[in-house]
Amino acid sequence: MGRLPPAAAWRWVLVAAAALMVSSSSAAAAADGGVAVAAAAEGRWPRHRHAYAAMMYMGTPRDYEFYVAVRVMMRSLAGAGVGADADRVLIASSDVPADWVRAMREEDGMRVVLVENMKNPYENNLGGINRRFKLTLNKLYAWTLVDYERVVMIDSDNIFLQNTDELFQCGQFCAVFINPCYFHTGLFVLQPSMDVFKGMLHDLEIGRDNSDGADQGFLVGCYPDLLDRPMFHPPENGSKLNGTYRLPLGYQMDASYYYLKLHWHVPCGPNSVITFPSAPWFKPWYWWSWPILPLGLSWHKQRWDDLGYAAEMPVILMEILMYAVIITITKLAKPGMTKLCYNRRPEKQNAMVQGLIKMSAIVAMLIAYTIPFFIIPRTVHPFMGWSLYLFGAFALGMLVSNAFLLPLLAVLTPWLAIIGMFFVMAFPWYHGGIVRVLAIFGYAFCSAPFLWASVVRVMDSLQTMLEREPFFPRLGEPVQETEFSKLY
Repeated sequence: MGRLPPAAAWRWVLVAAAALMVSSSSAAAAADGGVAVAAAAEGRWPRHRHAYAAMMYMGTPRDYEFYVAVRVMMRSLAGAGVGADADRVLIASSDVPADWVRAMREEDGMRVVLVENMKNPYENNLGGINRRFKLTLNKLYAWTLVDYERVVMIDSDNIFLQNTDELFQCGQFCAVFINPCYFHTGLFVLQPSMDVFKGMLHDLEIGRDNSDGADQGFLVGCYPDLLDRPMFHPPENGSKLNGTYRLPLGYQMDASYYYLKLHWHVPCGPNSVITFPSAPWFKPWYWWSWPILPLGLSWHKQRWDDLGYAAEMPVILMEILMYAVIITITKLAKPGMTKLCYNRRPEKQNAMVQGLIKMSAIVAMLIAYTIPFFIIPRTVHPFMGWSLYLFGAFALGMLVSNAFLLPLLAVLTPWLAIIGMFFVMAFPWYHGGIVRVLAIFGYAFCSAPFLWASVVRVMDSLQTMLEREPFFPRLGEPVQETEFSKLY
């Protein structure tokens, strides 16, 4: 390489010096605010006066699911359906994997603010708190985002139905009352302030009363009079309000309201945001949440449009291949397996051995219906998840049928019942949630006799086989052919 001209060399020296100064000042500001932000990323922010902010921390069994949920929600805010005119900020604990941070910054266009986990002084009170709420006090870092005039803090289990930028006109603190007495911190508006943040840290040090040991109980203690404050109505001239306000319920529509009538009609404010505050194992991103809870498909539609499912596809393809191999091997090995089980000496097994064999067959059937459920990636699309589950249960059901010489129809009766229940729950034209529940109970009542008959048929088949021939040979004994075995 040739030497740089003197002028070019000086330019490079000046650029390097400027970069060093920016890095130093950014690090100092981060230390002062308790927030460590990469200097290179901070050079591009803020882009707007307002921000939607979420948080992420590690240490729960569902870290990856919340990572996917945050990405889907933040992408939906920037999509054409919502079109938020604001920055999207993630307050992430410093132990969030670097590749996750890089993906959210570079692929999703988020501003990622790295913080140290805030110590929860309530974790040993009242017998301890739920592990998944231990680090939710990290939400308090939202008050350190002083680059913005207003911040809307949101949980990752929100589904935005339309633009909500009018929330930036609200006052210093605004939240929704889902519970009649306590506001919900799945979405709230705040005005960032280091003074407020330091006051909250002081309250944590002195042990302010906290009803749940998490962020919601703490903030309810910080704003105890919010229930008496006026309802927020955005000014038509676009100006910002001062003070604290209650937000209309339409900004945090509990999903349980939907299931009663199977459509939205919340008369209090715009029907803008759906939240899922209860039943953690039925969050909308789990593939089994639909059709059990119909709104799961709405979340997956957003993921399909904004993020896709490329991350899970390798695992899906491997499982499909595995089940296809099981079915192929089972069909090819069926004649040999049948001969192996029947080509034995005609002697009776004792009652204990027969009982163990029957129990083994029942356990094998249960395993055939449970293993496929637990090895499917949790955040795949419900159509993928249910199709893969049924395919896996069918493959393992065939294996159990051939291994224990059971009638295939009896083994697969639960499989057929699951398909029927799927269609009953997914039927889209119920007049209301009560009618849907009655239909599900009616189907379960009608299918129960068939399930019981299949169990009886399986036990009868096992008993008949055990009385006819011993099921397993004794090691080292010669095989004696019977008249029945000559058929093979």
